[in-house]
Amino acid sequence: MKKLERYIKEKYDGANYWFVEEIQSIHNQHLVQDVWIKKEYLNGSHKILNRASYKYNGKEFNPRKIVLQYAKTLLNFQKAYLLQNPLTLTGNEEVIKEYQRVNRKGKYDRLNLKLLDKILKYGRVAEYIYMDKGGIKSKLIDPSEGYPVYDENNELLAFIESFVCDGISYYIVYEEEVVSRYDNAGGDMRLVQRFANLSGLPIVYHNDNEMSEVEGRSELDDWISILDSMEDLISKYTDSFYKFIDPIFVTQGQQLKGEALPSEVIGKGINLDDGADAKFLSNQLDYKSFETIYKTLLQSLLDVSQTPAVSMNRTDISNLSEVSIKLLFQLANIKAGMNEQFLREGLEERFEKIRILLGYKGIKFSDEEFETIDVVFQYATPSNDKEIIENLQALREMGAISLIGVLEDSPYTSDVQFELDRIVKEGNSVGNNSGDEDNEAYR
Repeated sequence: MKKLERYIKEKYDGANYWFVEEIQSIHNQHLVQDVWIKKEYLNGSHKILNRASYKYNGKEFNPRKIVLQYAKTLLNFQKAYLLQNPLTLTGNEEVIKEYQRVNRKGKYDRLNLKLLDKILKYGRVAEYIYMDKGGIKSKLIDPSEGYPVYDENNELLAFIESFVCDGISYYIVYEEEVVSRYDNAGGDMRLVQRFANLSGLPIVYHNDNEMSEVEGRSELDDWISILDSMEDLISKYTDSFYKFIDPIFVTQGQQLKGEALPSEVIGKGINLDDGADAKFLSNQLDYKSFETIYKTLLQSLLDVSQTPAVSMNRTDISNLSEVSIKLLFQLANIKAGMNEQFLREGLEERFEKIRILLGYKGIKFSDEEFETIDVVFQYATPSNDKEIIENLQALREMGAISLIGVLEDSPYTSDVQFELDRIVKEGNSVGNNSGDEDNEAYR
């Protein structure tokens, strides 16, 4: 008996539509609800908007509700820092050419950005790879619609995609060998379509979560409390500013005129008796305390999110060396390295599934050829390109680096193999001493 069949028999007594009960479990509903909470927050539904009106000076007062969308800025920074530069594939020449062809046709550079975007926002996302009219493509399954099915050993048994459209519930059940599509159009559950599954189960990407080995955790969970405090502070301070900016006019002593002070006294003159006094009184705002608290909260937000202050226009810089730039972006590099690790795990699984689909098209690689494939991430760290090129030139003249190494480390090279092929076609020497050997070794 297959593991999925045993799971269905033991947990749902072999029910035909077991997937309906599976997605309605308390755990799965909690996960989906958390995703929707994050979506509403990113869409502008913040806690500060729930501030109630109150009475001030006998009138209804609607307090300020200032929304700070710093979360989007931080998410965009992390996403662009890791994937703004397209990924570079390295390995066997023939293998790389086929995978680059798949990448271009499947628009995988754009897909990678969407992948990381979902993972940072919601902690997880799933990718299903399939063949469409001979081409290899991928589709992302939104975390609010995807339900992975694991056994007690955290092994993925199946994947359920469920959504509602026009009052009809749709279910797509991914098993190891087949993909089945169900809906309840007409009131009763029915099997609509069933396809052979050539690529296996979807790839589930997720970041680290101390509470689970198979579920991720949204970056927003670490930021929202700080952002709520910032919004509350700046909204209340703005209210205080507008309430206290209207001072009270106070007179001391006897006025020369017996009539009351006219309401339109601003811009007018008044006469006072000898020894009398008149002045405006207002509350004094402690803006220094506000400034200190707000700056502390903002710095805490940058620290927790591992975002360099210079990238948020919080620090003035000029004439920095390459080492100084690296120090400023050290935290960002650490965070990008962590994001790279869980992305790399999913990409390696993607490469294997693409290899299987290429095999159905008659394009096959040996294990030795396939194992050479690797992916290189190029972080979007600001750099002194002139200094880097001078260092590479010095290393090349010393014979301490190959031409391929120069191309890989060059800030102007995004596709090493493509540039190497162009150098060969142009008839230039590919090295001062060992260029031909470098080229042959790379191939």
